[in-house]
Amino acid sequence: MVEKNKQKIVLASGTFDLLHLGHVRFLEEAKKAGGENAKLVVIVARDSTVKSRKHKNPVMPEDQRRALVESLKVVDEAILGWEDYSINKVIERIKPDIIAVGHDQDGIEQEVLKAIKENKVSIKVVKIGRFGKRELDSSSKIMRKIIESFNE
Repeated sequence: MVEKNKQKIVLASGTFDLLHLGHVRFLEEAKKAGGENAKLVVIVARDSTVKSRKHKNPVMPEDQRRALVESLKVVDEAILGWEDYSINKVIERIKPDIIAVGHDQDGIEQEVLKAIKENKVSIKVVKIGRFGKRELDSSSKIMRKIIESFNE
């Protein structure tokens, strides 16, 4: 018999460079996807992973990005990703019930769906939508705005 009120583990991930309201809303919605008493575990990308995936270094170092994410009320645990990134390792170690992906994480979503199928595990994938105005909803837009303000 399966416990009705078993705490669901929701997994979310990202770079979280220059933490902004879009990040907070994404994490809030991710946790809601797990229902009452859900535990939100967030994997913060390593500097090396950011460099290899985005072809640029993050502005803030990984330990500071992780600490900021973990300080958010909605986050139960924030961990740094593994140097040898593998979605299979993540699934094996965290054992999430739900994996939340952001509106801009299509590549990650495809990797997750493939891993779920290959590993024959029962994990729900939830895509979290975009929030509010698009003006300052990404770290790169925030950086552009800062640069523009210095050039005025």
